[in-house]
Amino acid sequence: MPILLFLIDTSASMNQRTDLGTSYLDIAKGAVELFLKLRARDPASRGDRYMLVTYDEPPYCIKAGWKENHATFMSELKNLQASGLTTLGQALRSSFDLLNLNRLISGIDNYGQGRNPFFLEPSILITITDGNKLTSTASVQDELHLPLNSPLPGSELTKEPFRWDQRLFALVLRLPGVASTEPEQLGSVPTDESAITQMCEVTGGRSYCVRTQRMLNQCLESLVQKVQSGVVINFEKTGPDPLPVGEDGLMDSFRPSNSFAAQPWHSCHKLIYVRPNSKTGVPVGHWPIPESFWPDQNLPSLPPRTSHPVVRFSCIDCEPMVIDKLPFDKYELEPSPLTQYILERKSPHTCWQVFVTSSGKYNELGYPFGYLKASTTLTCVNLFVMPYNYPVLLPLLDDLFKVHKLKPNLKWRQAFDSYLKTLPPYYLLPLKKALRMMGAPNLISDNLDCGLSYSVISYLKKLSQQTKLESERILASVGKKPPQEIGIKVKNHSGGGVSLVHNKNFRKLLKEITGETALRLTELNTKEFAGFQVGILNKDLKPQTYRNAYDIPRRGLLDQLTRMRSNLLKTHKFIVGQDEDSLHSVPVAQMGNYQEYLKTVASPLREIDPDQPKRLHTFGNPFKQDKKGMMIDEADEFVAGPQNKVKRPGELNSPMSSKRRRNATVIHDVHEEKMENGQTPPDGFLSKSTPAEFMNTTGDGVPPNQLDSLSDDFTSLKRDGPFHKLGNNILRGGAPNCNLSVDDQKIAVVSTLGTAPNALQITPAMAQGINADIKHQLMKEVRKFGRKYERIFILLEKVQGPLEIKKQFVEFTIKEAARFKRRVLIQQLEKVLEKIDSHHLLNNVNHINSRSSS
Repeated sequence: MPILLFLIDTSASMNQRTDLGTSYLDIAKGAVELFLKLRARDPASRGDRYMLVTYDEPPYCIKAGWKENHATFMSELKNLQASGLTTLGQALRSSFDLLNLNRLISGIDNYGQGRNPFFLEPSILITITDGNKLTSTASVQDELHLPLNSPLPGSELTKEPFRWDQRLFALVLRLPGVASTEPEQLGSVPTDESAITQMCEVTGGRSYCVRTQRMLNQCLESLVQKVQSGVVINFEKTGPDPLPVGEDGLMDSFRPSNSFAAQPWHSCHKLIYVRPNSKTGVPVGHWPIPESFWPDQNLPSLPPRTSHPVVRFSCIDCEPMVIDKLPFDKYELEPSPLTQYILERKSPHTCWQVFVTSSGKYNELGYPFGYLKASTTLTCVNLFVMPYNYPVLLPLLDDLFKVHKLKPNLKWRQAFDSYLKTLPPYYLLPLKKALRMMGAPNLISDNLDCGLSYSVISYLKKLSQQTKLESERILASVGKKPPQEIGIKVKNHSGGGVSLVHNKNFRKLLKEITGETALRLTELNTKEFAGFQVGILNKDLKPQTYRNAYDIPRRGLLDQLTRMRSNLLKTHKFIVGQDEDSLHSVPVAQMGNYQEYLKTVASPLREIDPDQPKRLHTFGNPFKQDKKGMMIDEADEFVAGPQNKVKRPGELNSPMSSKRRRNATVIHDVHEEKMENGQTPPDGFLSKSTPAEFMNTTGDGVPPNQLDSLSDDFTSLKRDGPFHKLGNNILRGGAPNCNLSVDDQKIAVVSTLGTAPNALQITPAMAQGINADIKHQLMKEVRKFGRKYERIFILLEKVQGPLEIKKQFVEFTIKEAARFKRRVLIQQLEKVLEKIDSHHLLNNVNHINSRSSS
């Protein structure tokens, strides 16, 4: 999570105007807003934290710190005013102390235990100033001095006020007050010559000399690219220069080399990129960069460390070493003269070992802990961090796995113990974890010693407790205004010892405010406040500042009582005098701050139906849904998945052949195809809701024995689930002999109608109302996610009317399903539609046969 701290110069000199008429402070505010817009293009900006510091006296200089949200940051930025002195040194010290507030509590610096590049809080400090002389209450200063004393406990453990993951960039405004006639120079923005430039370079940043608005925009674009996760390291050469490399990539011993002349690549102060893990989003590492001293139990205190570790590299070409399963860390170097020199040598298969002076116990230079190596494609240079003194460890581990087969002998154990003696104590724990990852036996004792004395450990714990108290004090003062100066006497204009209540002007003003009398504009001095207009009281709107309960009109008693009860009982939620209606009247700048509103909302209750996908808040987009909780789209699965429709043997492709087949048989198999998820479209509604007048029409209705078999079939489907076909044209629960003649059908119809009880007669008006309600419920069911379509077919069973009405409802449901791409549901409904058509065709055949026989 990058931290972006803006240090804005609020000295009086920022009131100077440019040729456009805007002040330097206005330009600084606009630059911050533009930077935020440019930064918002990167998706990684969602985790950014913004802070705002000014040139005020500490701790009042902190306008937005660790606990303030983005809305507070923007509000404080807009309200900045330029007044006071140019106390840049004190402001920088306060800014770094704010960034370092929680580092000792979290243990991110890991004092005395090595430096872990993957433990970092990447911070960018951007200061916007006019570059004028630095002033204080005592004198005018030519050089930038940061106060040595810091209220933050533990600051003495680091020599500098900043850390290796904090960089300073400065935008020095040099915009002219008069429009320039000279053409604007294009190209890169140069550094400024003010005192802050050196401070920026020490931290790993730089300054920009801004002379035009175009250059300011160019600088902001560059600063957005500087927001990278990484740490700054000092790389310095040790030993002689390497042999020159010829054009063919081979060593050229005849070419002279300037081993004693200083070259730019001999010493570089650059960043190494620490990339976050793609899965977790945070950096992951295994090995630290060693300390510049050997931890000893006899040390009374820790020696102060430099902010940036000094890593020395030897120019002797070595072969890069690595073995299977042994973890290592890889960091890319920021482009620099050193990376350019290594890439120009075109030697991607050799490396240069790196050291930290005084890190070993018996060696002044220390043992190598990694190496610098060009990438195979010669596009960048990487720093590989390995276990300390890895040239000794890696051959031992290789023999352990390949020669000894994880069963080391006495000689191997003696060599391994000798290696452990050269290892700083803080390397034992990561080495133990690495061996466990490799599957090696436990070769290191469980009683690990960190190498620090008890007094040092106690001192670090005490500092952590003191830091918590100081952190609470500083955070509590954020946003507070500095106390006003006292001792200034104000002349009394009240006119003697007369009370203010008895003053005639005061009583008149009170009546005008409460609306008892009209406001007279003739008494106002409009010249005193030029450019301001006095709001005239609207006579149509009566004020609600009732001082007497009898003044409230009768029609407003309930409304006023509700407001009074709200103010009395909900004082913990609203401010005094504020009701719920006024909460919806918020400034436009605060309307988008929905995250702050979510913090005050109580946790919602669980959903009634846990199978329904979780729905996000509808702020901004009411159709936004949680993609993780949604099921797969049926349209995509229908297109990509295999078709489950199986063609029976001997079935023809032409539609006429299917019609002939339906004409030839009386009853066809309802479950001719097996649907997905074990669901089969029920068709019992073809008989259950058929009215009596439709059934009593001989020759026009569906024969009752067939309808009964269909109903029995649907009942068995709902009770037993999907069933297999028992044979062609045979239904489970139906008549065993399906090849009935026309005369047999007529006899069956007459016998069934004769024994049927009197059914409840449904009027057309009742049927129309029932169908309208069913249509509304069908629309709701189709919209639901998932594939639970039983409810849809149950609703279709209850449709009142003849088969034509039922067919219309099925066609309507198919259209609704097509709107929401319910392809599986459409398949099932189309089969139901085919069954309705087959029954309707069968009715026509029976009607023709009955007429011909009569």
